[in-house]
Amino acid sequence: MTPPKHAARPAASKSSAKSSSKSSSSATGRPAPAKSRRSRLAPLAEADFTAEQKALLAAIRSGPRGKDTPIEGPFAVYLRAPAYGDLAQALGGHCRLGTSVPKRLSELAILMTARHWRAQYEWHAHAPIAEEAGLPAATIRALRAGRRPAKLRADEAAVFDFVTELYRSRRVSDPTYRRIHKVLGEAGAIELTGILGYYALVAMTLNVFRMPLPAGAALPFREP
Repeated sequence: MTPPKHAARPAASKSSAKSSSKSSSSATGRPAPAKSRRSRLAPLAEADFTAEQKALLAAIRSGPRGKDTPIEGPFAVYLRAPAYGDLAQALGGHCRLGTSVPKRLSELAILMTARHWRAQYEWHAHAPIAEEAGLPAATIRALRAGRRPAKLRADEAAVFDFVTELYRSRRVSDPTYRRIHKVLGEAGAIELTGILGYYALVAMTLNVFRMPLPAGAALPFREP
């Protein structure tokens, strides 16, 4: 008998199923992240900027950030509310580039914040900066997976435990505080707390407004 035109296709073989599974997995063996949702904000055109937006963009692009800083991530949000954005970017510039916290440790704290909030752009932007600052690739992979890295220097372990306890308990115990104080001193402990606060603000901003990654970049985390 001639089969109907819309007969079901035969099931894929085990070998082809394995191949399909491998092709859809990330390099770490996890399923490939889902596509990001559409941003809640339309793209900005520099040609249409107000005087306040132009001044803010000039401030963002001045100094260590560089004149080629793109209008994306949190900056694309700040430009919608330039008076607020100017204060936020100034705090951000100091938290990232001006504190006494060693860059390797501040980037560790930033990545832990990005992982805690599953802030796609924040992780995408800071993972390469963290590696350049001296965090090993294996440490970064463990952080992305939500694991305690197997090998941490003593100062990294102090920061990791401080951040973990603060995010879990919303407090830190005396022993945990004493460890971070020994590593960073009083001013450094204050600045580290500020780094966490600022990058939590950035993470919430990115998540609320669904700020996209640059074209072609893969999402570090699955979207809910």
